[in-house]
Amino acid sequence: MRTPGRLVETLRGEEEGHARPLPGLVIAAVGVVLLGIGASGDTGWLAIVGGVVAAVGFLAWEVLRHTSIDYDVYRRLEELERRK
Repeated sequence: MRTPGRLVETLRGEEEGHARPLPGLVIAAVGVVLLGIGASGDTGWLAIVGGVVAAVGFLAWEVLRHTSIDYDVYRRLEELERRK
């Protein structure tokens, strides 16, 4: 059984975990909840803020995913192509 410290290290360092882009998804989830509350409560400003926060969260998720996962995959593919 893995210790909690080793588990966190595994989640942060390996591709199977995909934990690095998680903050972007959390921001997007908060924005979606705010959007729903604003829309159901007929509070226009809260719905607008929720939509903007959700959009920023989804963009942050995509940027974090690309830089943390895709760059590493591309780097390893480049190394494999150089070895041939």
